[in-house]
Amino acid sequence: MPFLSLGLLPTLAQAAGALGYIEPTPIQILAIPEILKGADVLGSAQTGSGKTAAFALPLLQRLQSLPAENRHQYGRAVRALIVVPTRELAAQVGDVVRSLAQALPQHPKVVVATGGVSINPQMMALRGGADVLVATPGRLLDLAGQNAVQLATVRLLVLDEADRLLDLGFADELAEVLTLLPPQRQSLFFSATFPDDVRELATQMLRDPVHVTVEATEVHEPEIAQRAIAVDAKQRTQLLRHLIKDQGWKRVLVFVATKYTAELVAEKLYKAKVFATAFHGDLSQGARKQVLAEFKDEQWEVVITTDLASRGIDIAKLPVVVNYDLPRSAVDYVHRIGRTGRAGESGLAVSFVSADTEAHFHLIEKRQGLSLPLEHIAGFESTEVATPIVAQAAPDNGGIKGKRPSKKDKLRAAAARANPT
Repeated sequence: MPFLSLGLLPTLAQAAGALGYIEPTPIQILAIPEILKGADVLGSAQTGSGKTAAFALPLLQRLQSLPAENRHQYGRAVRALIVVPTRELAAQVGDVVRSLAQALPQHPKVVVATGGVSINPQMMALRGGADVLVATPGRLLDLAGQNAVQLATVRLLVLDEADRLLDLGFADELAEVLTLLPPQRQSLFFSATFPDDVRELATQMLRDPVHVTVEATEVHEPEIAQRAIAVDAKQRTQLLRHLIKDQGWKRVLVFVATKYTAELVAEKLYKAKVFATAFHGDLSQGARKQVLAEFKDEQWEVVITTDLASRGIDIAKLPVVVNYDLPRSAVDYVHRIGRTGRAGESGLAVSFVSADTEAHFHLIEKRQGLSLPLEHIAGFESTEVATPIVAQAAPDNGGIKGKRPSKKDKLRAAAARANPT
């Protein structure tokens, strides 16, 4: 199905092709026509589904159709607002919107505003307003608080990765942002998961939304080969270096649990003549942007990262993802391995499994419907055994509910001891 059949302008359809979309993805097929109609949309799609273009393409076309008098009514007016959870995702979405906008006869003004850098250049960029503002919640409120941006003119609102926004604790900020927006607007709401708090936020934000859902099996799941390798925890760095050299991996994204581990593993690999660097939240925005740019340009072989990079980081043709430390949940596992195998490319996801983490990995397998053989690499055979879990002694009441003394019972006993008869 060609993009033109979805109702897009020929110039935008061509721009989508230039970004690598040969044919529309399932989320694009479902969402684009509804957005073009002006409907509120509640979208559910996994990472790597082409979701950004699914809202960016019709958003740009809708802006073209707005009456001219609505453009830059006064100083710092914004016509379309895209709210995202992280700086990296904001930069990525901004790049996609700008690339698509170049195809239009009148290039919309696109501004990206995030924390971690000086607010002054962003305030300067917003002089005269913006057609599209991509922002993280905290910086958006900072700009609004300094009267650097006018949100009462917003005609289109996009909330991207709503579940991640709430996971990062932005519920209060989002509620405040919504009070600054006009009631008459088109709202687009995208999330990979829908726990109760996400559903409640969607209810507050949307009016009679069209539900658009793409199951995970429709996204590039078959393109990602998955492996699990048994290894002692202390040998993971050596095994990683061995695999990089033995398998000829040219670019690898490695996930670890902590910033300290990211720095430590990167340093050890670099000393072993593997061009590796760390990527985590303690780096400045400028440093993070530089690492990503250099990684995309293949100046780094390996980037060791926390879950900061598990969502919203789009590295074209990234061949390998490694779970050095296992993710906390099956959902995080999906987002991590979704950094590879994107846009029709094949990819490889490797998980290191130690004796202490094997039970957790089996839980991830169960929830993902997987059954991966646990491989053993010669020279790195696992010798550790799982640390036994010491059970706490149960109280001598048979574990029967109601037999444990209540707070009132304890107070009565204390009073009796204090006032013996």
